[in-house]
Amino acid sequence: MQDEKKQGNKNFKIPKNMKKPGFNSTWIYIVLAGLFIILSFMDLGGNGKEISWKQLIPMIQSHDIQKIIIVNKEKAEIYLKPEAKTSDKYKDLLPNNKVASSSVLDFYMTIGSIDSFEEKVKEIQKEVPIEDRLDIKYEDRTDYLGDIMGWLLPLIIFLGIWFFIFRRMAGGMGGSGGSQIFNIGKSKAKVFDNDSETKSKITFLDVAGLEEAKEEVMEVVDFLKNKEKYTRLGGKIPKGVLLVGPPGTGKTLLAKAVAGEASVPFFSMSGSDFVEMFVGVGASRVRDLFKQAKQKSPCIVFIDEIDAVGRARGKNAGFSSNDERENTLNQLLTEMDGFESNSGVIIIAATNRSDVLDPALLRAGRFDRQIHVELPDLVGRKEIFKVHSKDLKLAEDVDLDMFAKQTPGFSGADIANVCNESALIAARNKHDKIYKQDFLDAIDRIIGGLEKKTRIIMKSEKKRIAYHEAGHATVSWFLEHAHPLVKVTIVPRGRALGAAWYMPEERQLTTKVQLFDDICATLGGRASEEVIFGEVSTGALDDLDKVTQKSYAMISYFGMSDKVGNISFYNINRSDYMFTKPYGDDLANIIDNEVKSLIEEQYDRAKAILMEHKSGLKEVAELLYEKEVLYPEDLERIFGERPWKPEETEIVKKKENKEEQTDENSGSEIKEAPKTEESTTEESKSEETENSTKETDEPDETKS
Repeated sequence: MQDEKKQGNKNFKIPKNMKKPGFNSTWIYIVLAGLFIILSFMDLGGNGKEISWKQLIPMIQSHDIQKIIIVNKEKAEIYLKPEAKTSDKYKDLLPNNKVASSSVLDFYMTIGSIDSFEEKVKEIQKEVPIEDRLDIKYEDRTDYLGDIMGWLLPLIIFLGIWFFIFRRMAGGMGGSGGSQIFNIGKSKAKVFDNDSETKSKITFLDVAGLEEAKEEVMEVVDFLKNKEKYTRLGGKIPKGVLLVGPPGTGKTLLAKAVAGEASVPFFSMSGSDFVEMFVGVGASRVRDLFKQAKQKSPCIVFIDEIDAVGRARGKNAGFSSNDERENTLNQLLTEMDGFESNSGVIIIAATNRSDVLDPALLRAGRFDRQIHVELPDLVGRKEIFKVHSKDLKLAEDVDLDMFAKQTPGFSGADIANVCNESALIAARNKHDKIYKQDFLDAIDRIIGGLEKKTRIIMKSEKKRIAYHEAGHATVSWFLEHAHPLVKVTIVPRGRALGAAWYMPEERQLTTKVQLFDDICATLGGRASEEVIFGEVSTGALDDLDKVTQKSYAMISYFGMSDKVGNISFYNINRSDYMFTKPYGDDLANIIDNEVKSLIEEQYDRAKAILMEHKSGLKEVAELLYEKEVLYPEDLERIFGERPWKPEETEIVKKKENKEEQTDENSGSEIKEAPKTEESTTEESKSEETENSTKETDEPDETKS
């Protein structure tokens, strides 16, 4: 056992990223300079003491002076006789001088004129015999130390200031090797090698809800591991892979998984790392990055938020042709697919703004593959909940299926936030486990905002809010295509005074009738106020905003108007050089009238439903006023069972069956890519934003 311990200690190596604290040689120069300055001004006892004529005259008269030396015609050095130094006569002037040597300077005095000094000394010694008179000597001396300090000290101060400024500049740039002032053109990419202690610990098993995108990226990793499998048929690995999708959908997480799975060096940096205020620095960093990558090929280079450097050229008239950003982009285009070959270097980039990227950057040969990382569907959200809740202490009543259904439009980052928030809420409530209600409170917190229990609301306002929310619940209960109700509450959250929570269906296409029902249910709150109180309030601000946007989308985007026809102005309105409406005033009036007519028609429809079920509306509102929160069971007791059930989707069943069959397989195994149907139409994108899990009621800002 002892031998094993010794052997283990012997083989132990200090990680590369854990370096011993080194001694900074700068302090040596600082200390030496300080000592040099101190010694030049310090009196070490050999410089003597300055005296005046009043003190000098008695010394001359008593014959205690050995000699006087006039230095450089401006200073008189006075040396006493040895017996005079040891006597008590000068103990006040020389209290510490016990050296009986005549070669040590005792006193000095500054003279204005040599002739005047000599005349005064002669006058004092006029009665002294000539052979006993003082011998005055003259010397010319050069103060080398003073001369050196005269020009060296300002230079030291200047260099110190220069060194301090540039060290501060280097520290402000990040502190890495590429951030030093002389290495400003060096790449700041972080390298993750197999033998590095900083290698990513994330694998494809940690990525959920992105099956199609994960298979595409896994193929790149598999090519690097099993190159002969693909090259034997003459195939070539894609040079670049661009991950495109909304924020929080897992683009960077996929790149981290690649870094953890790939057995090749992985370079990671952000697009903003190329951008610098000095012209030419960005291009230099691009060259240095690819130079390092080629030296370690095969390898992977990941550029996060590439839109920071890859914006389309020539669309901003404020920049000149020598723009630093354009120079950097030009160099990046050349390095990715230029005259020189760039084999063995695979580029992976991520962005959520692919529409602003330069077309030359998106062409085949640079980014051969564009992988759309969309918001997860129902099955994807369930898988993401499983990944983020595996380390949580869950209670038996936790139903991840229900949470996945109740969070449509949530990204992976949102779901991770829900899991973390539920744990914090459970800890705040002193629970030993995380219960179902903790998850529901976390979802409410993220969607609706913080619960405002202390907000002051008058009784009349609370009653109006109760009828408003009851109107939403009642109208949606009797509409076939309205989303199923989850709960309705009048507890204030964020800026909303109340909310009706729904569970939207996983729609990929939305029909005209479904949109009509959505608009009608959204207007149910304002219609309820008019039916009960005979007037409306500012509480429907958020409802009217949603209805207006949805109605204009129906008329001008989706062609759902007989008068306007099958015309869409969706992409035309987003043109870079379009500054006016792409249609005339006549068509604009028709669109406005159609939108107004559509909204008024659905508003009247909502009022008709509420008038038909007015007694039930009042009962729901009064019960909501009392309990503050109602659930579908409460409405079912009042109105009866809702005749329409949520439509089951075949795709969910197929995915769940496939998940059960492949649950034991490794997440990093390469499978044959399934044939998927591209469903990225503008209508489906718009529908994702329209599917809301609540109808909030925000008061007008002037009122709040």
